[in-house]
Amino acid sequence: MPQPTALLFDAGHTLVFIDPERTRSAFADEGVAVTSDRFVAAERTAREELTKGVRSGQMGTEPELWHSYFTRLFTESGVPDDRLDAVGARIRMEHGREHLWTGVAEETAPALDALLEAGFRLGVISNADGRMERAIERAGLRDRFEFVIDSEVVGVAKPAPEIFHAASSRMGLAPSECLYVGDLYPVDVVGARGAGMDAVLLDPLGVLDFPVDRIPTVSDLPAYMVARNGGSSSGPA
Repeated sequence: MPQPTALLFDAGHTLVFIDPERTRSAFADEGVAVTSDRFVAAERTAREELTKGVRSGQMGTEPELWHSYFTRLFTESGVPDDRLDAVGARIRMEHGREHLWTGVAEETAPALDALLEAGFRLGVISNADGRMERAIERAGLRDRFEFVIDSEVVGVAKPAPEIFHAASSRMGLAPSECLYVGDLYPVDVVGARGAGMDAVLLDPLGVLDFPVDRIPTVSDLPAYMVARNGGSSSGPA
């Protein structure tokens, strides 16, 4: 594959994550106090549930898998069994009011800025509910991207090639000139490759063994692109 001109990103668990402060506040509204450190550890453990599902052959988008994610998040955060339903209802209400995936790792924005400075064009392709552009805006990242394509808005979802082609077409590029970055192999990598794009998989836990280049987080992407470019720090010509 040629050196890419554009980098296209998944959103959830790639650029944005469940907002720890808003989630902890929702817990507190239901009488459950959770420290920041405990929540961070609980969320990481909960994310292992998603990883296990994908490693066992699931897509990573199944409702039952996300139910397991939230159940593990709640229990590891210390939510008592008799408060699980109430906390779940509160989280659904908060997410309905404003998308909860507005948490951002502090290293993400500098990494995106480094990619822009290197000359890469950036965009987002997300399987979402029509609110992802607003969530990314609230997270403070929107101005780094030319567009945010939300599956609910365009009517087609990953891994269908059409949603990837919609992104490359908006940029006036061939799919082979784009690199896709995401955390779900069956959806992100398989989908991107089916559309004619190369891909890199985020593997923060270091446990995935799919046949694709893997990096821990978006913050590792600038160094990955330098290595991919044979050690050159310059981006596309």
